[in-house]
Amino acid sequence: MLGGNGQTPPSEKLNIACVGVGGKGYSDAESLSSENITALCDVDDQYASRAFNRFPNAKRYRDFRVMLEKEKNIDAVVVATPDHTHALISVTAIKMGKHVYCQKPLTHTVEEARMMRQVAAEMGVATQMGNQGQASEHTRLIQEFIADGAIGPVREVHVWTDRPMQGTFGVYWPQGVERPGDQPAVPEHIDWDLWLGPAPVRPYHPAYHPFKWRGWWDFGTGALGDIGCHALDSVFRALKLGYPLSVQASCSRVNSETYPVASMVTYAFGARGEMPPVTVRWYDGGLKPPRPVELEPGRRMGDGGTLYIGDKGKILDGRIIPETKMKEYTLPAKTLPRSIGHYEEWVAACKGGKPAGANFGFAGPLTEVVLMGNIALRVELREKLMQQKLLWDAEKKEFSNLPEADVFLKKSYRDGFSIYDL
Repeated sequence: MLGGNGQTPPSEKLNIACVGVGGKGYSDAESLSSENITALCDVDDQYASRAFNRFPNAKRYRDFRVMLEKEKNIDAVVVATPDHTHALISVTAIKMGKHVYCQKPLTHTVEEARMMRQVAAEMGVATQMGNQGQASEHTRLIQEFIADGAIGPVREVHVWTDRPMQGTFGVYWPQGVERPGDQPAVPEHIDWDLWLGPAPVRPYHPAYHPFKWRGWWDFGTGALGDIGCHALDSVFRALKLGYPLSVQASCSRVNSETYPVASMVTYAFGARGEMPPVTVRWYDGGLKPPRPVELEPGRRMGDGGTLYIGDKGKILDGRIIPETKMKEYTLPAKTLPRSIGHYEEWVAACKGGKPAGANFGFAGPLTEVVLMGNIALRVELREKLMQQKLLWDAEKKEFSNLPEADVFLKKSYRDGFSIYDL
């Protein structure tokens, strides 16, 4: 069995257990199928049937705790469950010495992200967050462009997505809606109590499962949580960002049940070495920044994208605009190491190689910042946030000007499902 010390020869295959295999977890397992997929865990037998059929020799479980207790040969765990259960499953596995791959966003709360990073470091296990784009050529090129001074010092970045609205790929999930009033019976193929896990008890409803849980405060992290850890990854790397100085937001009508239909979140970051202060603005629900004057007529900005604004120019989705200026630019040397592949990075790290690109040491702080944006959207803080922006004290890890907001850095857990009891 492999452990966190990386002493086992790399030629041996990992024994991997996958938790949550009905959705993204299926493709995660498929991407890791060159290793030994020894156990599969899902609270919905029907939703997970495709994975069960794909890996017929893997042991099947509904409760991840039972699986981890019984399957002593597990080396690593993949977590692809709804956001509200990420930390509970991951921290349990890490404290047992298992390597962990966890889907984005890493956690449901800021405090959970910090805890996962700390526990992983203490246990010395290999980790990776599921934002596959971090391993891409694009992510490296944008870092090299910025380092080369392609557009001069960057002072603004705009990042947007059409989610949760209907976009190129159809309807994603509803937000801005209230809790359903009817109570259909729980299907026999679902263990609803295990699905709820640490969340407050509420009746089963197909409005939550499968996939639509993303828009609900109790279970998901909305459009920002879903896409932010993808889209902001390269921004954080290229601009060497850490914690923001402040966070503020505006949005469509919001309630205490679901995230707003559309929002804009503004992060202000201080200077980093020779890099000047920078403002990063996030848009979702179909909102976009103003169309840059450099963009040629007829050229679309796209349903999702990233725009860097520097003193000497602009980069839209990895290309300097206008296109004539891009063609005049001499590409910089490829100074950054290229990835062997997102999943391959994690497997190699589990076998004693270097840390994966989105290891929790990087992914934890990124997730914290992403989730701070959601706190600025809370309906409970609306009145006070109309009068001030949230100021972040990085040293104390709290909001210095609005203690009421600190409540939302963490959450309460249902008995039997608390990360504090691990």
